[in-house]
Amino acid sequence: MPIAEGAARDWLEDARAEALAGLAEGGIPIGAVLIDGDGDVLGRGHNRRVQDGDASMHAETAAFRDAGRRRGYGDCVMVTTLAPCWYCSGLVRQFGIGAVVIGESRNFTGGEAWLAENGTEVVNLDDPACAEMLGQFIAARPELWYEDIGLEAD
Repeated sequence: MPIAEGAARDWLEDARAEALAGLAEGGIPIGAVLIDGDGDVLGRGHNRRVQDGDASMHAETAAFRDAGRRRGYGDCVMVTTLAPCWYCSGLVRQFGIGAVVIGESRNFTGGEAWLAENGTEVVNLDDPACAEMLGQFIAARPELWYEDIGLEAD
């Protein structure tokens, strides 16, 4: 399922809007949208770990839940502002989501290589705005960031 860069960048704008909504709510600025084979948004969400007190509410999980139940996800694209962590990479593989568009992986590489090695199409846009948004958050709130990725702060 080759992904056109123009479409990927348009979808990333939707994911970035979700990330900004999460930041405005006092959360971690990571956003995601799940796109169907026709290019339509099935679900959208942002990291809500802080807001909901729910360690599992990552952006990709929120978008996946918002999309609702489907028979299959092979024609779907998960678009996320940051490379998915191992938890969210597992969600992509578990449900056979066909492709992932990544806004950036400068701040965190997560399961990007693992997804590609296991047959998921991965497109990394290396978007400077996504990298700057999360980089500024990490500098300002390292304790929340390290909690989010399951590590101890330095």
